[in-house]
Amino acid sequence: MTRLGFALVTALGVASTATAGTPDLERLVAALLGTSPLEEDLRVLTDEIGGRPTGSEANRRSVEWALARFREADVPARAEAFTMPALWLGRSTRAAVRGDVGFEVRAAAMPFTPPTPPGGVAASLVDGGRGTEADFARLGGQARGALVLIETEELRDVEGLFREYAAGKAIEDRARGAGAAGVAYMASRPRDVLYRHNASQGPANTLTLLVLEREGAERAARLLRAGRRLELVAEVDAETGGPYESENVIGEIRGSERPDEVVLLGAHLDSWDLGTGALDDGCNVAMLIDVARQIRRLGLVPRRTLRFALWNGEEQGMHGSWGYTRTHADELDRHVMAAAFDIGSGRISGFFTNGRAELVDAVDRALAPVRGLGPFASVNEPIVGTDNYDFMLEGVANLVANQESANYGPNYHAASDTFDKVDLRQLRQNAAVAAALAWGFSEGEAGWGRHTRAEVESLVVGTSLEEQMKAMGAGLWEQWASGRRGRRPDAR
Repeated sequence: MTRLGFALVTALGVASTATAGTPDLERLVAALLGTSPLEEDLRVLTDEIGGRPTGSEANRRSVEWALARFREADVPARAEAFTMPALWLGRSTRAAVRGDVGFEVRAAAMPFTPPTPPGGVAASLVDGGRGTEADFARLGGQARGALVLIETEELRDVEGLFREYAAGKAIEDRARGAGAAGVAYMASRPRDVLYRHNASQGPANTLTLLVLEREGAERAARLLRAGRRLELVAEVDAETGGPYESENVIGEIRGSERPDEVVLLGAHLDSWDLGTGALDDGCNVAMLIDVARQIRRLGLVPRRTLRFALWNGEEQGMHGSWGYTRTHADELDRHVMAAAFDIGSGRISGFFTNGRAELVDAVDRALAPVRGLGPFASVNEPIVGTDNYDFMLEGVANLVANQESANYGPNYHAASDTFDKVDLRQLRQNAAVAAALAWGFSEGEAGWGRHTRAEVESLVVGTSLEEQMKAMGAGLWEQWASGRRGRRPDAR
């Protein structure tokens, strides 16, 4: 069966399960499951523009591309500026093991690793095991001035990714406390695949932080455990700088009855640059553009205003969405909901409702017309790490699409995150789910309001939110605790 044939059959199946009184949504779902420019949009964004770190020329081109795609779909769109705290763009990283045994090893610098002088820097390479407190205690003074090699588990799914992030923050804190020159992580992806994660301290980082290709790092670990003396020579070439301006792209379909009330759907336009940012998060950028396109093509007019936000600065600490909450501070009381789509192209299985129990029934009602694409289940726990974050801290009702892991984890931030990894059929079905969510929140009644600072504080201390903020690093906890980020302390 052709892809179009499958899509039409699926559309009919979904439409047959729709609740009564939603003819507009039935038409929209059928359109999203059929033929559209979605696939070609994603191909151009990933294959032709490529990886899009915030501050790069590719990122600037992606902003112009996104504006053009919205406008060609007759969706009014604008670029909105915000400030990034610091620039870091990796150019190249070279590494070699020297000492009793010598060999070249492929490496990638973690963002905000300081550039080295030409020719690089050399330091003893020491076996840090898994980087636990006991491992650093075993190393004792050997860690001072050394690069600590950290063994990792192979990453297989999103849960493993969360564990990797939490471990990285603690490891880097221990390395800093031990006076190490830096950390050399064994890549958690096999077959020579490299990736980038932020340094846990973000722009304040002073350590040399590297990801070494797994097979070479395993060889080095075996040599160290056999008693061989090794050093690592690393050369990092990166463009760095202070604060600069970047832009989000905002598309908008104005509401007919309550135009001042906003339902916002977002995905992030930026990516790291070893791959082409297809799963993270180009596929969801293309998906949201297509949802907006089909609404306009069909002549549908929502009751509330629908905004489609393509964020920048997400990978470096969700700075674009943070900037939006400051630019639109006077409107936040009228934001009915803000949703983030950021876990690749795996099937949407429901939504994180982020400690807002009152949203569970609203999500269920919104998704009822597309229950044939389910089952769906809400998870009423807060989640940190994507662009719902600042809406949550500002007390705005917020959602994150919960998706099946599929192949997201192994390709996350990696050279392997390319167009061919995207499940295009599933992405179209996810578009139908996103449209149902947007339409349901636009048309239905909203029996909730914006949380006060005290209510947000209660969420922070009463859930795992504080722990997650600290584990993510990048100053998230400190920014909240100091009142620089989130609803102001006097907003009671």
